[in-house]
Parts: sequence; C-alpha cells; structure tokens
Amino acid sequence: MSTKRWRRLGAAWAALCLDLDRFKAVNDTLGHPVGDLLLRAVADRLLACVRETDVVARLGGDEFAIVQANLGRPEDASELARRVVATLSKPFEIDGHVINVGTSIGIAICPADGSHVDRLVKSADTALYRAKAEGRNTFRFFEARMEERQRARRELETDLRQAIANQEFELYYQPLVDLRSDRISGFEALIRWRHPERGMISPAEFIPLAEEMGLIVPIGDWVLRQACREAASWPDAFKIAINVSPVQFKNPGLIDCVEEALRHSGLPAHRLELEVTETVLLAENDAILATLHSLRDLGVHISMDDFGTGYSSLSYLRSFPFDKIKIDQMFIRDLSTNTEASAIIRAIVGLATSFGMRITAEGVETPEQLKCLRLEGCHEVQGYLFSPPRPAAEILALIETINGPGDRLEFTEQPLLMLATG
Repeated sequence: MSTKRWRRLGAAWAALCLDLDRFKAVNDTLGHPVGDLLLRAVADRLLACVRETDVVARLGGDEFAIVQANLGRPEDASELARRVVATLSKPFEIDGHVINVGTSIGIAICPADGSHVDRLVKSADTALYRAKAEGRNTFRFFEARMEERQRARRELETDLRQAIANQEFELYYQPLVDLRSDRISGFEALIRWRHPERGMISPAEFIPLAEEMGLIVPIGDWVLRQACREAASWPDAFKIAINVSPVQFKNPGLIDCVEEALRHSGLPAHRLELEVTETVLLAENDAILATLHSLRDLGVHISMDDFGTGYSSLSYLRSFPFDKIKIDQMFIRDLSTNTEASAIIRAIVGLATSFGMRITAEGVETPEQLKCLRLEGCHEVQGYLFSPPRPAAEILALIETINGPGDRLEFTEQPLLMLATG
C-alpha cells in the first residue's frame, strides 16, 4: 500500500506488526509445506478479527501487519491486539497435526509515533521486538526508549558473533542427585557467556538470539566438545547431561560431532546423556527417529527435557524409548501446596515407570518439594536446594564434599548448597 493511500485512512490510525511465536520450530520439524498451510490458516483468522475498513498484509516469512483505520482511541488498538493474541493462541489442526504457535504484536499510532508509513512500520516493528523479549504471546505499544533497546540488541548480535571467534563461552554444571543414595550422580552442562565488558550474560538472554541468528549449531557443537572434555576428568561414576537444540538435530553432522567429542575426550558413551525437547519430535519423521536410534547405538543415553510443556508428550514416549524424562520446574513450584501438582507428578512417575524410564525433577528449591518428590517415587532431582550451577574448577571439590565418606545426607533443614560450602 502506498503512503498516499495510507494517509487517506484518517487523522488517527494504528499499524500493528506481528509475527508468530515458535513458527520456526514448525518449519524445522514438520517441514515448509505444513508451515505454508499454517500461514494460510493464520491469515484467515486475522481477517476474521478485523473490520472491512482495516487491512491485513503478510510482510514475509511469518510476519504480518494490520492497518487499523479510523482509530477513535488507542484502546481500540489494544482491543484488536488482545483479540488477535487470543485467536492465534488457539491450536491449529494442520495436515493431521495439532500445532500451537501464538503471536507477539507491536503497535504504533499515527500521528503520535510518526506520520510517514516507513516510520510507523519501523516503530511498530521495534515494539514487536519488545513484546517478544517480554515473554511473547503479548503486545506492546511503541515507546521512544525502545529504539535504544533495539540498538543494544544489534550490538549484542555483533558481540555474539565475536564471542564465538574469541571463545568467550564457559560451562557451568548443576548437580543431579540420586534420591536412592542422596549423592551426586552426574551434572547438567549449562552455558554462560563472559562478555569482556558486560560480564556474565545469562543464556536466557543470548540463546534465543543465537537461534534466530543461526549460530546455535556452532555454539552447541562447542558445548558438546567442551562438556565431554571436562567430564572426562571426573570420576568414572558421573554422567554429563547436555541439551541439544532442535536446530542441531536437523544438522546432518550431529552424530559425527557426538562421535568426535567422545573420541577426542575419551569419555565413555554411556556417561553422556543428551537432552531433547518435545519440539525435536514434533515432526515424528523417520530422519529424527533414525538420528535418535543412531545416538542410542553409540551407547549414549537420551532424555526428554521439559516433559509436559509442549505438544503431545504421551505420543512421543511411544515413538522412541527414552532413557529418562525430566519434569519441568513449572510442575514443581507449587508441589507442596497444590494437590493437583502432586497428582500430575504422580501420574508422570507412574507413566515413566510403566515405560521403564527414569524420572528427574528440575527446579527443586525447598525441602518440602523434595519430600513430596521422594513420596511420589521420583528417581533424581536437581535445583538450587542442592547447588546452583558451578564452574568446572569447583566440581571435584563439590563431589568430594557431598559424596565423601560418611552417612547419607539428609535434606531436612539445610540446603545441600549450605552443606557443601560450609
């Protein structure tokens, strides 16, 4: 639409820029034909949300725009955005698959945020990035200070590329505690970025950015090699758990990377545990299952991470015989006070046991939560109750402190962190 035509819309109108949350995972796992069908279904729902005087357009990829004409008040734009978010949050049935995506929306108002079409779209796009940064599946209005945040994001993108070249990443390790012995049985590797100027940057800040930029494969390969190398120096009884992103699973070089990491480090394959999310299995195609079985044939253990938070957990347990499933911390938070949470944990443990799988609960922070997990038959736990993630240099000391001679540790009053640090 031309700028001249946009100006005929009236003195006040809104530009809404939106893109789909988790759409990339759909393309990566179900394929582009299904992604195209999903985009058409999204367009149909968007058209059902607007008036005849409004305009809906696809900008490219999974990005759409809505021009809301004759805007009476800013609240009208809010109401439309809420309607769109609610509509796109409902599941889609595409080619036999149930797909959940959702959307993030940025809103700019004319003339308050600019009177030229290019300026309005840029402002709405800036607000969109803010909505995505604040949790997705929501909307935000443009504010002038957002441009500064956008500049900071571009700087972070540049720094992230440089971080790979300069090897600025480090691995921290959080212990996994076996509830039969109350001793550490292994560790989960967690990446950290030590920025030369900003200090330590959380993975929650840069991992989503790395996925958007296509950098997650080289970063993930580095994590795999480094974690195996460091774990090889631990006593033989301890395993190492490493997260593998859906993008890495699509990379045909994943199996070679795992073999190389094991060979160069000398780490036995049975001590390596790869954690995958349900998103990896969304496609349920032969290539994904073949990769999982090839990894299993190497002797590597496979666990399903964040169980219950994705699409169709139960069907995936039938597709591939996982060694372990990890219960997401969202089910652990209210465990001691919410009877429904306890019932969910009980059901998951029973299900896993029937499939011959072990259960790990993550995000354990209180003795009350731990007590409940013991009663429900959980096999393994991790969380700040025991220890925060620690650098590699502290792992052997932590093992010696917790798994040293003496009686089993009792988690009644003091967190394991306090016991370990004195």
